[in-house]
Amino acid sequence: MRRKIIAGNWKMNNTLPEATSLVEGILNGLEQSTNITNRDLLDIVLAPPYPYLNLCKDLIKGKQGIYIAAQNCYSEEKGAYTGEVSAAMISSIGAKYVIIGHSERRNYFRENSQMLMKKVDLALKNNLRPIFCIGELIHERQSERHFKVVRQQLADTVFLMKENDFRRIIIAYEPVWAIGTGLTATPEQAQEMHSFIRQLIGVKFGRKTINNISILYGGSCNAANAASLFAMPDVDGGLIGGASLKAGDFVSMIETLSNTNK
Repeated sequence: MRRKIIAGNWKMNNTLPEATSLVEGILNGLEQSTNITNRDLLDIVLAPPYPYLNLCKDLIKGKQGIYIAAQNCYSEEKGAYTGEVSAAMISSIGAKYVIIGHSERRNYFRENSQMLMKKVDLALKNNLRPIFCIGELIHERQSERHFKVVRQQLADTVFLMKENDFRRIIIAYEPVWAIGTGLTATPEQAQEMHSFIRQLIGVKFGRKTINNISILYGGSCNAANAASLFAMPDVDGGLIGGASLKAGDFVSMIETLSNTNK
């Protein structure tokens, strides 16, 4: 069954006091909200920087449907890799998810398909659910190659997996041209690509798998445009950047997602 999922990717933001205040603000907002429905079908994921994973895990302890994610993991199991963090380390502190393949990792750190699949394999081995990011650059969309690019990104990575393993993946479509730019795909553009991705999954793995894979939208999604994006039939939630750093906005988006009829 496709679950509704909203994940807040804090990126490299917040000091320790700010991180504490943000989580407490989100939890207070959720507790006071009267606009969240179908809570048992909704997963809320917080992805703070590495130093705050354990803090956030402790703050959400006992809270229904709220989980912790790491923003990345390393592509090796362990060893002399100063400054890196392994999937096993992340899992050991109680995180349940890990973001893999974010466009910023692909761009700034030159992460390729082979490296990303090593990360996915290690995440699954350590009982972490990968939120796997794909998406096109602005020139690729302008040249109308966006479908080809996304198809190839899937073919080179998670479509190489066995079906049972693939079902543990969450796909996040993030048009790179809409990340941190203030630009956003229109609801129709988001739906078109999400539907395309779902069709590809069906061809590769069959209808049963289609109905078990959540596809999130990421790319300047915020409290103002969330309703129109989340209303699209193939958009199962969001991977939220800047808006997840404001407790009120993030709670508002959670409320919006919870009330979509899908």
